Amino acid sequence: PVSSSLYGSRFLTGRLGGSITHQCFYSPIPANKYDRKFWCKIARNGVCYTIVSSSSYASREYEGRVSLRDAPQNGSFTVTMTGLRSSDAGTYRCGIGDTNQGLYVSLNLTVLADATVSRPTQLIRGQLRGSVTVLCPSGDTQSDKKRFWCKVGRSSCTLMASSDGYVSRRYQGRISISPQESSGAFKVLMNDLKQEDSGLYLCGTQGLRGQDSPQEVVLQVATVSALPRRPKFLNGIVGGSVSFQCHHDPEGTYEKKYLCRWRGGSCSVLLDDQGFVLESYRERIQILSSDPQHGSYTVVMRQLREEDAGWYWCGARSGHTELTAPLKLLIHKEICSSRDPGTTTPVRPTSPSPAAHSRARHRSTTDVMGTVPKGTTMGTVPKDTMMVTVPKDTTMGTATPGTSTTSPGETFQESSSGESQLLPVVLPALVLLICITITILTLAKIKLQKKTGK
Repeated sequence: PVSSSLYGSRFLTGRLGGSITHQCFYSPIPANKYDRKFWCKIARNGVCYTIVSSSSYASREYEGRVSLRDAPQNGSFTVTMTGLRSSDAGTYRCGIGDTNQGLYVSLNLTVLADATVSRPTQLIRGQLRGSVTVLCPSGDTQSDKKRFWCKVGRSSCTLMASSDGYVSRRYQGRISISPQESSGAFKVLMNDLKQEDSGLYLCGTQGLRGQDSPQEVVLQVATVSALPRRPKFLNGIVGGSVSFQCHHDPEGTYEKKYLCRWRGGSCSVLLDDQGFVLESYRERIQILSSDPQHGSYTVVMRQLREEDAGWYWCGARSGHTELTAPLKLLIHKEICSSRDPGTTTPVRPTSPSPAAHSRARHRSTTDVMGTVPKGTTMGTVPKDTMMVTVPKDTTMGTATPGTSTTSPGETFQESSSGESQLLPVVLPALVLLICITITILTLAKIKLQKKTGK
C-alpha cells in the first residue's frame, strides 16, 4: 500500500477540434480501488458539476465526446475528451469519492487553435528505502541549457536538483542527474526513498527563456517495504581502513556493479566488478568478495585520508535502470598513541555528544572493521569492551614527544596517587588548626559567661 494521495497534471492544453487524454494516479488501496471516480468542471458559482464518473454517469452536454476508464490494478483512471471547443477551457477536477468535494486534484485546460500535444505523464513506483530511475526526454544540447528536477507544489515547482551542481538540502547524498545521450536526454536517480518523496515532479531542460516542454512524473513511494533498514554511516580513522557490504537483488541480472562517489548531484564511478579502478584510488580500494547468491559484494578502502569523507553510492546497473544505495563515510583523526612498545591507550571523550553516541551505534550495527595505521601497535582489548570514536572536531590536549596520552580516568588516578604522598605533612597541621579554633571558641564563651554573671 501507499499513502492516501492523488496526483495528476496541473495544466492541460488541447487543440481546437482535437482531443485530450488526462490521467489521475491514486493510491491502490481497497478504499480507492472500488470508490467512485469523477471528472467535473468548476462553474462561475464555484460548484464543480460532474461531466463523467465511473458510476456510468455522463453529462448531456458532453455525451458522446467524453469517457472515463478506471484501471484499479494500476492505481489510475483516464479521462478522454474529444471534439474540443473554446467553451471547454476552464478549471476541472479529477477525483475519488461519493461527492465532488472528496479527494481530488485541480487542473486548468486551455484550448488553442494550434496547440502542441503534451507528453503523457510517467508513473514511477518505488519502495520505501529503495531507489528509482527516471528517464527524462531529449532536449536541446546547447551549453546554456541546464537540466532540472523539481517538485510541483500548490503554486510553484520547487527545484530539487539541476545539472549545474545544485541539490536541495533534503536530497543531499541521495539524488543525481546524469546525461544519457548526445540528444540531451538525461537520467535522474533517487535513493533512500521516503514517504514524503511521493508527488508530482517535472524534469526537462531550462534555458534563458524558461522551461522547454518539461516531462511530468508522478512518484509513488510505498509505506511498507521488504527492504531491510541498513546503516548509512560508516566510521574510519586517518591511515586506517574500512570494509562494507553493498546489496542488490539476488534474482536480478546486472551489467555492472559499482561504487561511486557522490558530489554535487553527480556520482563518479571509483571501481566496478569488471576490473575498473579510478587511477587516483588504485591500490587503495577494491572489491574484496562477491556473493551473488545472497545479492551482496564487499568493498574495502585502505589508507584513509581526511578528504575521503563524504557520500558514496553502491550501485547495480541493468539497462537504463540502476539500483543505488547511499553510504556516508566519516573520517576521524587517529585515536591511539604509543605509551611504550606494545601498549596503547584509547582516548575516550569526557562528555560524548548525542551525535557521537549515534555514530557509535551505527558503527556497532554495521559490518565494518576499522584497522589501525601501519606501524601502530594495539594492546589487547577485553571482549565486549566498546571503543568510542572521537569526532573530528573534538579538541584534546596535545602530548609532548616522549610522553603518553592517558584517558581522563587514568589522569584522575595518577593525581590521586600524588596527593596520597602529601598526607603525612598536611594531616598534623590540619588537626592542630582545628584544636586552636576550638580553644579560642571555648575561651570566648567563658569570658562571655563571666560578663553576664557580673
